[in-house]
Amino acid sequence: MTLRQRAGSLDGPTAAQRLRRAANFLNGSTLAGLAVALAARARISRGPRGLVIAAGYRWRLPFAHAYTLGNVVLCRSTAEELISRPALLEHEERHCSQYAWCLGLPFIPLYLVAAGWSVLRTGNPGTANVFERRAGLAAGGYPLSAGRAV
Repeated sequence: MTLRQRAGSLDGPTAAQRLRRAANFLNGSTLAGLAVALAARARISRGPRGLVIAAGYRWRLPFAHAYTLGNVVLCRSTAEELISRPALLEHEERHCSQYAWCLGLPFIPLYLVAAGWSVLRTGNPGTANVFERRAGLAAGGYPLSAGRAV
């Protein structure tokens, strides 16, 4: 069984997923993701729903198990392990869409501002971060509340 079959994607990407893939290619964010993956010597493979999985990411930052650059999902695990966590993969896929909506790499400073705001409000970079909330806090491994008002 292939990675795509295990991910439940026997068909190709939908029209919206193809549009997101094209937008992230044209805005340069997917190319940046591929460059980082190559520099980090991650294993690149085709993932479900128009995603690219870069497995075996070993750089220290960011601390997350997985993160996205364009349509590239960089993860510390194997591609098979990421595929076996559909909620996390869907969380990262939502970030891919956020790259498209933010016209690519402007997503990064916007995300960092949102993470800083979240730390100030909750002590956690994800809990009050609009991008993480819209991607699904629990699926991304973030607490729903961090003891302060959200």
